[in-house]
Amino acid sequence: MPDTPSSRWSDLERPALDAAALQAALTRDTALWRSIEVVQEIGSTNAALATAAADGAPEGTVLVAEHQVTGRGRLDRVWTSPPRAGLTVSFLLRPDVPAARRGWLPLLTGVALAESVRDVTGVLATVKWPNDLLARDGRKLAGILAESVGGAGEAPGVVVGVGLNVSTTEAELPATGTSLSAVTGGTVDRGPVLLAFLRAVERRYAAWREALGDPVVSGLARDYLTWSSTVGSTVEVSMPDGSALVGTARAIDWDGRLVLDTAEGQVELASGDVRHVRRA
Repeated sequence: MPDTPSSRWSDLERPALDAAALQAALTRDTALWRSIEVVQEIGSTNAALATAAADGAPEGTVLVAEHQVTGRGRLDRVWTSPPRAGLTVSFLLRPDVPAARRGWLPLLTGVALAESVRDVTGVLATVKWPNDLLARDGRKLAGILAESVGGAGEAPGVVVGVGLNVSTTEAELPATGTSLSAVTGGTVDRGPVLLAFLRAVERRYAAWREALGDPVVSGLARDYLTWSSTVGSTVEVSMPDGSALVGTARAIDWDGRLVLDTAEGQVELASGDVRHVRRA
Protein backbone atom coordinates (compact mmCIF):
# COMPACT_ATOMS: atom_id res chain seq x y z
CA MET A 1 0.00 0.00 0.00
CA PRO A 2 1.53 3.38 -0.95
CA ASP A 3 2.33 5.85 1.78
CA THR A 4 0.02 8.81 2.19
CA PRO A 5 0.53 11.90 4.32
CA SER A 6 -2.15 10.63 6.73
CA SER A 7 -0.41 7.30 7.30
CA ARG A 8 0.96 6.98 10.82
CA TRP A 9 4.11 5.49 9.34
CA SER A 10 4.68 8.01 6.53
CA ASP A 11 7.79 9.04 8.45
CA LEU A 12 9.39 6.07 10.19
CA GLU A 13 11.49 8.34 12.38
CA ARG A 14 8.53 10.55 13.32
CA PRO A 15 5.27 8.59 13.13
CA ALA A 16 2.05 10.43 13.86
CA LEU A 17 0.25 9.86 17.14
CA ASP A 18 -2.70 7.47 17.00
CA ALA A 19 -5.46 9.62 18.50
CA ALA A 20 -8.07 6.86 18.74
CA ALA A 21 -5.68 4.47 20.46
CA LEU A 22 -4.56 7.17 22.89
CA GLN A 23 -8.17 8.06 23.75
CA ALA A 24 -9.08 4.42 24.38
CA ALA A 25 -6.00 3.67 26.46
CA LEU A 26 -6.01 6.87 28.53
CA THR A 27 -9.71 6.98 29.44
CA ARG A 28 -10.21 3.26 30.07
CA ASP A 29 -9.18 3.15 33.75
CA THR A 30 -8.95 6.68 35.09
CA ALA A 31 -10.58 8.93 37.63
CA LEU A 32 -9.08 12.08 36.10
CA TRP A 33 -8.70 12.05 32.33
CA ARG A 34 -11.89 12.81 30.40
CA SER A 35 -10.70 13.22 26.83
CA ILE A 36 -7.59 13.59 24.71
CA GLU A 37 -7.63 15.42 21.39
CA VAL A 38 -4.76 15.37 18.89
CA VAL A 39 -4.61 18.24 16.38
CA GLN A 40 -2.21 18.49 13.47
CA GLU A 41 -1.25 22.13 13.95
CA ILE A 42 -2.09 24.82 16.46
CA GLY A 43 -0.84 28.17 17.64
CA SER A 44 -0.53 27.23 21.31
CA THR A 45 -2.03 24.26 23.13
CA ASN A 46 -2.04 26.23 26.40
CA ALA A 47 -3.88 29.16 24.83
CA ALA A 48 -6.45 26.92 23.14
CA LEU A 49 -7.09 24.95 26.32
CA ALA A 50 -7.36 28.15 28.38
CA THR A 51 -10.13 29.28 26.04
CA ALA A 52 -11.85 25.92 26.43
CA ALA A 53 -11.52 26.19 30.21
CA ALA A 54 -13.22 29.60 30.15
CA ASP A 55 -16.08 27.95 28.27
CA GLY A 56 -16.45 25.31 30.99
CA ALA A 57 -14.21 22.45 29.83
CA PRO A 58 -13.97 19.82 32.58
CA GLU A 59 -10.93 18.89 34.58
CA GLY A 60 -9.00 16.15 32.81
CA THR A 61 -9.25 17.61 29.30
CA VAL A 62 -6.05 16.96 27.32
CA LEU A 63 -4.92 18.65 24.10
CA VAL A 64 -1.95 17.45 22.03
CA ALA A 65 -0.49 19.11 18.93
CA GLU A 66 1.67 17.46 16.29
CA HIS A 67 3.01 20.92 15.44
CA GLN A 68 2.82 24.04 17.60
CA VAL A 69 3.67 27.24 15.78
CA THR A 70 3.37 29.97 18.42
CA GLY A 71 4.12 28.10 21.62
CA ARG A 72 5.36 29.99 24.66
CA GLY A 73 7.60 29.11 27.54
CA ARG A 74 8.09 30.98 30.76
CA LEU A 75 9.01 34.67 30.51
CA ASP A 76 7.23 34.69 27.11
CA ARG A 77 10.02 32.78 25.40
CA VAL A 78 9.15 31.06 22.13
CA TRP A 79 9.00 27.25 22.14
CA THR A 80 9.13 25.67 18.68
CA SER A 81 9.63 22.14 17.39
CA PRO A 82 9.46 20.52 13.95
CA PRO A 83 6.23 18.61 13.20
CA ARG A 84 5.99 15.29 15.11
CA ALA A 85 9.49 15.72 16.56
CA GLY A 86 8.30 16.23 20.11
CA LEU A 87 5.44 15.92 22.55
CA THR A 88 3.46 19.12 22.86
CA VAL A 89 0.65 18.56 25.37
CA SER A 90 -1.53 20.66 27.66
CA PHE A 91 -4.01 19.46 30.26
CA LEU A 92 -6.59 21.15 32.47
CA LEU A 93 -6.72 20.67 36.23
CA ARG A 94 -9.13 22.22 38.75
CA PRO A 95 -7.53 21.39 42.11
CA ASP A 96 -9.50 22.12 45.28
CA VAL A 97 -6.44 23.12 47.32
CA PRO A 98 -5.23 26.39 48.88
CA ALA A 99 -4.25 28.80 46.11
CA ALA A 100 -0.66 29.15 47.36
CA ARG A 101 -0.09 25.40 47.04
CA ARG A 102 -0.75 25.53 43.30
CA GLY A 103 2.87 26.58 42.89
CA TRP A 104 3.66 22.88 43.23
CA LEU A 105 1.83 21.91 40.03
CA PRO A 106 4.74 22.55 37.60
CA LEU A 107 7.04 20.75 40.06
CA LEU A 108 4.63 17.80 40.29
CA THR A 109 4.53 17.73 36.49
CA GLY A 110 8.32 17.70 36.31
CA VAL A 111 8.57 14.72 38.66
CA ALA A 112 5.92 12.82 36.66
CA LEU A 113 7.76 13.59 33.42
CA ALA A 114 11.13 12.48 34.82
CA GLU A 115 9.59 9.23 36.08
CA SER A 116 7.86 8.41 32.81
CA VAL A 117 10.90 9.23 30.67
CA ARG A 118 13.00 6.92 32.84
CA ASP A 119 10.45 4.12 32.81
CA VAL A 120 9.79 4.18 29.04
CA THR A 121 13.17 5.13 27.58
CA GLY A 122 15.71 4.50 30.34
CA VAL A 123 16.86 8.12 30.18
CA LEU A 124 17.75 9.47 33.62
CA ALA A 125 16.94 13.16 33.78
CA THR A 126 16.80 15.81 36.48
CA VAL A 127 14.36 18.62 37.22
CA LYS A 128 15.53 22.22 37.34
CA TRP A 129 13.35 24.56 39.38
CA PRO A 130 10.76 25.54 38.48
CA ASN A 131 9.96 24.14 35.07
CA ASP A 132 12.69 22.32 33.12
CA LEU A 133 13.64 18.70 32.56
CA LEU A 134 17.38 18.32 31.96
CA ALA A 135 19.52 15.53 30.57
CA ARG A 136 22.45 14.43 32.71
CA ASP A 137 24.77 16.74 30.77
CA GLY A 138 22.62 19.73 31.74
CA ARG A 139 21.00 20.27 28.36
CA LYS A 140 17.26 20.87 28.22
CA LEU A 141 14.88 18.04 27.32
CA ALA A 142 11.58 19.70 28.20
CA GLY A 143 9.91 22.83 29.47
CA ILE A 144 6.74 23.19 31.55
CA LEU A 145 4.36 26.14 31.73
CA ALA A 146 1.46 26.33 34.22
CA GLU A 147 -1.13 29.10 33.83
CA SER A 148 -4.18 29.92 35.96
CA VAL A 149 -7.49 30.06 34.08
CA GLY A 150 -11.11 30.83 34.87
CA GLY A 151 -14.20 28.84 33.98
CA ALA A 152 -17.89 29.31 33.29
CA GLY A 153 -19.48 28.09 36.49
CA GLU A 154 -16.47 25.92 37.20
CA ALA A 155 -13.82 26.04 39.90
CA PRO A 156 -10.74 28.06 38.91
CA GLY A 157 -8.32 25.93 36.97
CA VAL A 158 -4.73 25.55 35.90
CA VAL A 159 -3.61 24.69 32.38
CA VAL A 160 -0.29 22.85 32.42
CA GLY A 161 1.66 22.65 29.17
CA VAL A 162 4.68 20.48 28.41
CA GLY A 163 7.03 20.53 25.44
CA LEU A 164 9.34 17.50 25.33
CA ASN A 165 12.02 17.02 22.67
CA VAL A 166 11.71 13.43 21.44
CA SER A 167 13.28 12.98 17.99
CA THR A 168 14.55 16.52 17.49
CA THR A 169 18.05 16.46 16.00
CA GLU A 170 21.11 18.40 17.10
CA ALA A 171 20.79 20.58 13.99
CA GLU A 172 17.20 21.47 14.94
CA LEU A 173 18.04 22.33 18.55
CA PRO A 174 19.86 25.21 20.26
CA ALA A 175 23.19 24.34 21.85
CA THR A 176 21.48 24.22 25.24
CA GLY A 177 18.91 21.61 24.13
CA THR A 178 18.82 17.88 23.50
CA SER A 179 16.23 15.17 22.83
CA LEU A 180 15.39 11.65 23.94
CA SER A 181 16.58 10.22 20.62
CA ALA A 182 19.86 12.13 20.87
CA VAL A 183 20.44 10.76 24.37
CA THR A 184 19.42 7.16 23.60
CA GLY A 185 20.87 7.02 20.09
CA GLY A 186 17.66 5.41 18.80
CA THR A 187 14.08 6.05 17.76
CA VAL A 188 11.60 6.80 20.56
CA ASP A 189 7.86 6.24 20.06
CA ARG A 190 6.00 9.22 21.50
CA GLY A 191 2.75 7.35 22.25
CA PRO A 192 4.02 5.22 25.15
CA VAL A 193 5.88 8.21 26.61
CA LEU A 194 2.72 10.34 26.51
CA LEU A 195 0.54 7.68 28.13
CA ALA A 196 3.09 6.94 30.85
CA PHE A 197 3.46 10.65 31.55
CA LEU A 198 -0.27 11.34 31.89
CA ARG A 199 -0.74 8.30 34.11
CA ALA A 200 2.15 9.45 36.31
CA VAL A 201 0.56 12.91 36.54
CA GLU A 202 -2.72 11.32 37.64
CA ARG A 203 -1.05 9.28 40.39
CA ARG A 204 0.88 12.25 41.69
CA TYR A 205 -2.04 14.66 41.39
CA ALA A 206 -4.48 12.35 43.20
CA ALA A 207 -2.19 12.01 46.23
CA TRP A 208 -1.36 15.73 46.28
CA ARG A 209 -4.99 16.81 45.96
CA GLU A 210 -6.12 14.34 48.63
CA ALA A 211 -3.55 15.92 50.95
CA LEU A 212 -5.03 19.37 50.11
CA GLY A 213 -1.86 20.32 48.28
CA ASP A 214 0.45 19.45 51.16
CA PRO A 215 3.75 18.49 49.49
CA VAL A 216 5.07 16.70 52.58
CA VAL A 217 2.04 14.54 53.39
CA SER A 218 1.63 13.59 49.72
CA GLY A 219 5.30 12.62 49.40
CA LEU A 220 5.81 15.09 46.56
CA ALA A 221 8.40 17.22 48.37
CA ARG A 222 10.56 14.18 49.15
CA ASP A 223 10.41 12.86 45.61
CA TYR A 224 11.01 16.26 44.06
CA LEU A 225 14.27 16.56 45.98
CA THR A 226 15.29 13.14 44.68
CA TRP A 227 14.98 14.38 41.09
CA SER A 228 16.17 17.97 41.66
CA SER A 229 19.45 19.22 40.25
CA THR A 230 18.78 22.71 41.64
CA VAL A 231 18.58 22.16 45.39
CA GLY A 232 22.13 22.00 46.71
CA SER A 233 23.56 23.94 43.75
CA THR A 234 25.02 27.41 43.52
CA VAL A 235 22.72 29.20 41.11
CA GLU A 236 22.22 32.53 39.40
CA VAL A 237 18.56 33.53 39.19
CA SER A 238 17.49 36.12 36.63
CA MET A 239 14.44 37.95 37.95
CA PRO A 240 11.52 39.27 35.86
CA ASP A 241 12.66 42.86 36.52
CA GLY A 242 16.07 42.17 34.97
CA SER A 243 18.01 41.88 38.22
CA ALA A 244 19.92 38.75 39.23
CA LEU A 245 20.56 36.91 42.47
CA VAL A 246 23.41 34.51 43.17
CA GLY A 247 23.31 32.05 46.03
CA THR A 248 22.93 28.48 47.15
CA ALA A 249 19.56 26.80 46.57
CA ARG A 250 18.74 25.35 50.00
CA ALA A 251 15.20 24.02 49.69
CA ILE A 252 11.74 24.25 48.15
CA ASP A 253 9.19 25.65 50.59
CA TRP A 254 5.60 24.51 51.17
CA ASP A 255 4.31 26.76 48.38
CA GLY A 256 6.83 25.56 45.80
CA ARG A 257 9.13 28.57 46.15
CA LEU A 258 12.90 28.30 45.87
CA VAL A 259 14.71 29.09 49.13
CA LEU A 260 17.98 30.81 48.23
CA ASP A 261 20.85 31.70 50.57
CA THR A 262 22.50 34.86 49.28
CA ALA A 263 25.22 37.14 50.65
CA GLU A 264 22.45 39.50 51.80
CA GLY A 265 20.41 36.78 53.50
CA GLN A 266 17.81 34.14 52.73
CA VAL A 267 15.08 34.82 50.17
CA GLU A 268 12.11 32.82 48.83
CA LEU A 269 11.52 33.07 45.09
CA ALA A 270 8.20 32.32 43.42
CA SER A 271 9.63 32.76 39.90
CA GLY A 272 12.87 33.37 38.07
CA ASP A 273 15.14 31.90 35.42
CA VAL A 274 17.71 29.64 37.09
CA ARG A 275 21.20 28.97 35.78
CA HIS A 276 23.17 26.28 37.59
CA VAL A 277 26.67 27.48 38.40
CA ARG A 278 27.98 24.46 40.28
CA ARG A 279 26.98 21.81 42.74
CA ALA A 280 27.55 22.76 46.37
